[in-house]
Amino acid sequence: MKRELLERWGDGVLVADGAVNRSRVGEIVFGDRGELDWLESILHPRVAAEQAKWLGELRARDVSPSVAVVEVPLLYETGADERFDAVVVITAPREVRAARTDVVDPDARAERLIPDEEKVKRADFAYVNDGTLDELDAFVADVMTRLEPQ
Repeated sequence: MKRELLERWGDGVLVADGAVNRSRVGEIVFGDRGELDWLESILHPRVAAEQAKWLGELRARDVSPSVAVVEVPLLYETGADERFDAVVVITAPREVRAARTDVVDPDARAERLIPDEEKVKRADFAYVNDGTLDELDAFVADVMTRLEPQ
């Protein structure tokens, strides 16, 4: 992937040690929808392939888990929900999300996302994460119990 980024945007997307400068990539793609579309067109298929590989490796083991969890930030936006048996959506109020990020303009990035209300409607399980860690843990434990084969 690094090769594609360098071919597209040049050495300016690297930091001194040769690693990809994620902040610079963010500036590029969130400032130009065409560049974001390009990046997603090469990134999302790779993510899906890695996820499928990981799940295949789990299934190939002698003792595979009955539930495997994958975090997919753009699940509905990319149609990735079709790959899963169940979807859990965790949301938080805008002000809580803003306090938890170091992104300069989180609202600008959120504009292209499906609204939380729609995600909640589509999900099998949903939780508004504005409480305590114990409350979140209880929600997760309940979901895991429901997903475990009987």
